[in-house]
Amino acid sequence: MKLLDISEISKSTGIAASALRHYEDKGLITSIGRRGMKRLFTPEVIDQLALINLGKAGGFSLDEIKAMFGPDGRPALSRQKLHVRVDELDRQIQRLSSLRDMIRHVAECPAPSHMECPNFQKLLRISSKKSHGTSPIAPAWSRSKSSSPS
Repeated sequence: MKLLDISEISKSTGIAASALRHYEDKGLITSIGRRGMKRLFTPEVIDQLALINLGKAGGFSLDEIKAMFGPDGRPALSRQKLHVRVDELDRQIQRLSSLRDMIRHVAECPAPSHMECPNFQKLLRISSKKSHGTSPIAPAWSRSKSSSPS
């Protein structure tokens, strides 16, 4: 088995050596020794790093990602936690889709001024409420889609 040093792992994955050391400090990956001053890893660390990147892209914290590994360093994914994350991502996608639709409407609105557009006014009110933590964007915009755009 060929061992890879930290610079080889960094070069092949694009992950900075400092991040690799951080992941090791957090217990996400484990080096198995040193060659001089460089940490050595088994080739399996590449798959572990891919899972870490996937978890980060999915919005998992490093602590949550750490819990996705079994004692042997192999993935031990909780299907229940994955379902919860999928539901959260679906809600985020809905919010972002609604925001995209609102911005598209504002960009294409035929009103002489954005301030004359009822949907733009609604967007401002929703944004103001959201910044005060009282109303998410998606539900309010979804209700306004039924009204005719100006």
